[in-house]
Amino acid sequence: MTSNLQHALFPHLLLLVLPLLLQAWWGSCHPQCLDYKPPFEPQQPLLFCKEYSKFGCCDVEKDEEISVRFYSIMENFDSSGYATCAKYIRSILCQECSPYAAHLYDAEDANTPMRMLPGLCGDYCSDYWHQCRYTLSLLLEDLGGPQQFSNLTATIEEDRRRFCDFLELKDRQYCYPNVVSNAELNANLGIVREDPKGCLELCLEEVANGLRNPVAMIHADDGTHRFFVAEQLGYVWVYLANGSRIDRPFLNLTRAVLTSPWAGDERGFLCIALHPRFTTVRKAYVYYSVSVKKEERIRISEFTLSAHDDNQLDHSSERTILEVVEPASNHNGGQLLFGHDGYLYIFIGDGGRAGDPFGKFGNSQNKSTLLGKALRVDIENNDEGPPYTIPSDNPFLSEKEARPEIYAYGVRNMWRCSIDRGDPVTGRGRGRMFCGDVGQNKYEEVDLIVKGGNYGWRAKEGFSCYDRKLCQNSSLDDILPIFAYPHKLGKSVTGGYIYRGCQMPNLNGLYIFGDFMSGRLMSLKEDVNTGEWQYNEICMGTDQTCRFPRLINSYYKYIISFAEDEAGELYFLATGAPSATARAGVIYKIVDPSRRAPPRKCTIKPSPVKIKGKLIHFHPKEEFVINKKPTTTAVPTTTTRRTTTTTKTPTRRKSPIIIIKPPMPTRRTIRKPTPLPPATTEAIARKATTRETSPPTTRKTTRKTPPPPPTIKATIKATTATTIKPTTTTTTVQMATTPAPTTPTGYRTTVMTAALSRIAQTPIDTTSPTRRHGRPLQYPPSSTSQPLHQVYPSPSTTPQSPYWSQKPTATGYKPQINTTLLKSQEEKLRFGEKLDVTVEGNQVFKRPRGRGRKRGRRLRGGSVRLVSPDGLLDRGRVEIFLRGEWGTVCDDLFTSKAGTVVCRQLGFRMVLAVMKRAALGEADKSIRILLDDVECEGGERSLLECKRSKVGKHNCSHGEDVGVICG
Repeated sequence: MTSNLQHALFPHLLLLVLPLLLQAWWGSCHPQCLDYKPPFEPQQPLLFCKEYSKFGCCDVEKDEEISVRFYSIMENFDSSGYATCAKYIRSILCQECSPYAAHLYDAEDANTPMRMLPGLCGDYCSDYWHQCRYTLSLLLEDLGGPQQFSNLTATIEEDRRRFCDFLELKDRQYCYPNVVSNAELNANLGIVREDPKGCLELCLEEVANGLRNPVAMIHADDGTHRFFVAEQLGYVWVYLANGSRIDRPFLNLTRAVLTSPWAGDERGFLCIALHPRFTTVRKAYVYYSVSVKKEERIRISEFTLSAHDDNQLDHSSERTILEVVEPASNHNGGQLLFGHDGYLYIFIGDGGRAGDPFGKFGNSQNKSTLLGKALRVDIENNDEGPPYTIPSDNPFLSEKEARPEIYAYGVRNMWRCSIDRGDPVTGRGRGRMFCGDVGQNKYEEVDLIVKGGNYGWRAKEGFSCYDRKLCQNSSLDDILPIFAYPHKLGKSVTGGYIYRGCQMPNLNGLYIFGDFMSGRLMSLKEDVNTGEWQYNEICMGTDQTCRFPRLINSYYKYIISFAEDEAGELYFLATGAPSATARAGVIYKIVDPSRRAPPRKCTIKPSPVKIKGKLIHFHPKEEFVINKKPTTTAVPTTTTRRTTTTTKTPTRRKSPIIIIKPPMPTRRTIRKPTPLPPATTEAIARKATTRETSPPTTRKTTRKTPPPPPTIKATIKATTATTIKPTTTTTTVQMATTPAPTTPTGYRTTVMTAALSRIAQTPIDTTSPTRRHGRPLQYPPSSTSQPLHQVYPSPSTTPQSPYWSQKPTATGYKPQINTTLLKSQEEKLRFGEKLDVTVEGNQVFKRPRGRGRKRGRRLRGGSVRLVSPDGLLDRGRVEIFLRGEWGTVCDDLFTSKAGTVVCRQLGFRMVLAVMKRAALGEADKSIRILLDDVECEGGERSLLECKRSKVGKHNCSHGEDVGVICG
C-alpha cells in the first residue's frame, strides 16, 4: 500500500519540483559581454554576424571588425577549402557578439583570465577537428605573433583529445552551439528577469552615502549633470557628475528648520525645487517646517543663487512665498515641483492626527483651507510685486469661499510626486503628474493628478470607504487611484517616477515606487489599450544576475524618496535608521542587468563647473556583488520577500570594500607592430642573412600505419644549423585513434606558409599585447632555450591535397620547431597565462639598493618603480621615491588615468589594468605609505603633479597598496 501511494504521489511531486529545478537552472544564466556589461540591441542591423542583430554584444563597428578578420583568414583557402571551413571560422569569430560572450570566454569574473577562443561543445569541437583542425593557428594569430603559437598548434592539432581539451567548454548548457539553440534558455533573453512569483529582478549602484535622512534629490537641468541632495536637518549638498561632493553646503537652514532626532518625525526640511530656467533666473524654492511663536507652520521660501558661487545660495536672499499653520506635527506633505506649464505645484498634508478630524468634512474636502490640497501658483516676474500670482485657469477661481491656489483636493498626505517626461520617441505621457498618497488604516494609493480633481479623502481610503456617510454622498465625484495596496504590503507609500532614461530601455514607461515602512520596491506598467496599470514587485537580483562591475543587490529598508538625474536615470534614497541625525542614508541608482542601450547612444559630456572649496570624493561602502566570495555569513541589509509582508533584519555594515578590477574595457583597434630600434633591426637582418647562407635543414619523417585500432605514431626529427648553435629536437606525437577525413587535410601547408610569410615581413613586437577587450594576456615565448627572436614555426609535413592553393614562402630558411609542450603549459596558454621560460642573454635586472641611489646617479623625487614578487617588469606594486626613500601608494581614488601616468613614466605606452587591495603584492611594515587619494587627468609627468594628499598623510594600510599592469 505504501509503495502504491508513493507511485501515486511521485508524478505530483515531480510537477512541484520540476519548476524549482528549472528555475535553479535558469538562475545560473548570466548574459554578459566581454566589456563586463549587459548585452544590447545594436542601433543598426549587423551585416556579418546577422544572428545577433536583435540582441547581443556587437555594434556595427565591431561587426565590421570581425568581418575583416574573417576575410583575412579565408584568403589562405581556395574555393573548396573555403566551402569546408568558412562556417566554422565565422561561427567561432561571431561568438564575441553572442549575448553569452562572457561565459563562452570565461570572462564573467573581471579578475580572472579570459579564454583566447570561445568554448565549444564536445561534438562540435570533434567535427571542427575532423574538418578544419589546422585553422587553429590562424584563429590565434592576431592575438599575438604567430611564432608564439606554433609549438602549441603543432602539438595539439594532430591529437583530437588534446585539441578539444583546449577548445571545449565543459558546461554543456552554455558551450557553442548549444547556448544558441537552447530555446528554453533564450526564451526571455533581453527582457527584465522575473522570479517564479513574477518579481522583477533589478540591481543597484551605490551613488552617495553617509547622509542624514536624505529627503530629496533634484538636478538643475543645466548641462552640468550635478544633483542636489537635501537632508531633513536642513542641509542641501551639491554632488558633481563624477560623484564627488562639494564640502560647502548649497543651503544651510539648520537653525530655522523644526525637527527632532526621534525616529519617524515628519517635520523638517522636506523638499527643494529649482526654477525651470535656473541658469538664467537663478532661483530655488524650499519647503520646510518652522516654529513661529510656538506655532508650527509650513513655510515655502524663495532663495537666489549667490553672485560669487554657482554652487551656493545667498542665505540672506530668503523671501517667504507662503506659510500654512499646521494643527499637528504629522501629515506635513512636503512636495514642490515645477510642471511643464512653468507653474509651481505645492502639495500639503491634511493637518495631521488621524482621520482628518477637523471640521464637519475634514480639511481635505474643505476648499476654504489649503490643508489636504495640491496648489498651483505662478512665481514668474515676482521681484517687484507679490511673491506669487494665481494662474488664470486654476479650477476654483470662480467658486465662492474656495482658495484660488487650489489645483486639486481630497488628498491626505501626498509624499513624493513626479512629472512624466514622456516617451522619448512618441512623447506619449508627457506632463502627467503621479503622486503617492499615504493611507490611514488599510490602504496606500498612487494617484494621477488632474486639474480640479477630488481624490476622495476622508470619504475614501484607496478604493474603499473610510467615512461611510461622506462616501455615500452622490456629489463626491471623486477620482479613484490608479493603484492601491493593503497594509500587508506596506504602510507608507513613497511615490516614484516613470522611467524615461536612456541606459535601460527595458524600463521605459515603468512607474517605480516604494514603501517607507516595509522597504518594498514596486512597479506599475500601463496597458495603453485598456488604460489599466499592471503591478509587479521589484526584488533584488541574485549574485549571479547582478555580477557586473560596481553593482550591489541589497539596500537599506526605509525608502524615503525617489529621484531622477538630468539624463532621466532613476534613483531612490533610503536609510537604515529613520532619524534626522543618523548618518545612515544612502542614494542608490536602479540598474537593469538584462539589457543596456547600445554603446555611445547615452554618452553625456557634463558642462564644467567652477568649484570654490574642496571636493569630498565618494567611496562606496557596500560590497560589490562581483567581489563577493562564497561565505556562510548572511549578506548585510538584504530584503526578505514574502507573499504577505516584508521583514528586515538590521545588521552591522561591513567595512568599506573597494572593487579589484581592471579598467573598463574599450573596443579593440587593429594593433600595429611596434617598430624596433635600428640596431635591433639590423641584428635581426644579419641573423636572417646567416640563415639563408647556412646549410639547409634536413627533415626526415617516418610514418607507420598499423592496422586499426592501434594508435598512429609519428616521429619527427628536425636538425637545424645556425651560426649560433645547431640544435636537434626529437619529438614523438601521439595521434588520435580515429583518422581524420582525407579531403580537408591538405590546407595545413597553405596555412602555415601564410603564417611564415607574415613572420618574415613583420618586425617582432616585443611589447606585451592586450586582449581585445582590455584584459591583459601574457603570451609565452617558445619553450626552447634560445632567445625569442630566433624561434620560428615549422612548415607542416602533412601531405598536401591537390585542390588546396599553395602560397610561396617569402623566406628561404628552414626554421626550428619544438613540439614538446607539457599539459600544464597548454592549460596556461589556453587562458593566456605566461609560461615559465629561461631566456639566454646578458639581461640582468637589479633593483637599486640603499635609499634610492643608483651608481653614478641620484634618483629624482617622484620616480616610480613596479615591485613584482615574480620579477616581472610590466606589472607590480607601485612604489614612488620621495624624500630619499621608496614608499607605496594607496588605491583610494587611483584610476586608470593615474596608472597611465605611472606606466608612461616607466616607458610603457599605456596601462592595461589598475589592481587594488594589494592584488599585486603587499609591502612589509618597514616601507612607508607615501601617497593617498591620488587623482590624475592622465597627462601629468608624475604622480606629484596630480591631486593628492600630503606626502605621508593617509588613512589606509598596506592592504590597499595599488598596483598596475603596463603595456
